[in-house]
Amino acid sequence: MSIFKQVMTELANGQRSPAFSDTLEPDQYGLVYVGGEISVYTVIEAYTKGCFPWTGSHPVPWFSPDPRLVLFPKNFRASRSLRKLARQKKFKVRFDADFRAVMENCAAIPRKGQKGTWITENMKETYCELHDMHIAHSVEVYQNEQLCGGLYGLTFGHAFFGESMFSRVPSTSKLALYVLCVVLAAKKFDFIDCQQITSHLMRLGAVPLSHREYMKRLNRTLAAESHHESWEGYLRSVSRAGSFEKSRGDGIFVA
Repeated sequence: MSIFKQVMTELANGQRSPAFSDTLEPDQYGLVYVGGEISVYTVIEAYTKGCFPWTGSHPVPWFSPDPRLVLFPKNFRASRSLRKLARQKKFKVRFDADFRAVMENCAAIPRKGQKGTWITENMKETYCELHDMHIAHSVEVYQNEQLCGGLYGLTFGHAFFGESMFSRVPSTSKLALYVLCVVLAAKKFDFIDCQQITSHLMRLGAVPLSHREYMKRLNRTLAAESHHESWEGYLRSVSRAGSFEKSRGDGIFVA
């Protein structure tokens, strides 16, 4: 039995004490709980109950924004410049090639209006454990074999829960998200959880959902079989099937 199924079964049967209430309600800022710890078990429970850790610093704040931003993979808006960037084949795109490096880069990239990083060491270790369990995944973009952009997140059911992205070369995080959307659309995923509302993600096709609507979609997707396996071959399989050419008209250099 996978760790995900184990946690869900134990919670359902009362064999594991829940870290969070089943009826979490966000306040005006989206905060639902403060406290607890960052661990494989609490993170799995949190995401399946609609919340996530804002940071790993104690006391840990857990959030469930209302409204919640989601992106339906087929609705991703690839601009003309992004399509051109993909066609240039300057970059190689890989899945699950170097998860820790993606997290490290996301933590190191300066963010406007932020001091330091919310991606603490305990978060790195826990999410890397989740990656080893094939629950957390990364998309990497390389130029001349140097990691220059990417993103990471978790998957439960037929949903991908985006955590963070970075670019060291302009537009490479958008390229990573674009490729992820093509693959997830081909794999019949329901949605990508983008967490917070940003104008940048809304321009790419993301839309806000109320807390009630988000939870309804979340519970529905959690009933589907999770893709808890290595995603290293996902991109190649989708490319061989012609999904990029058929659905987007772009040729992505798949490593």
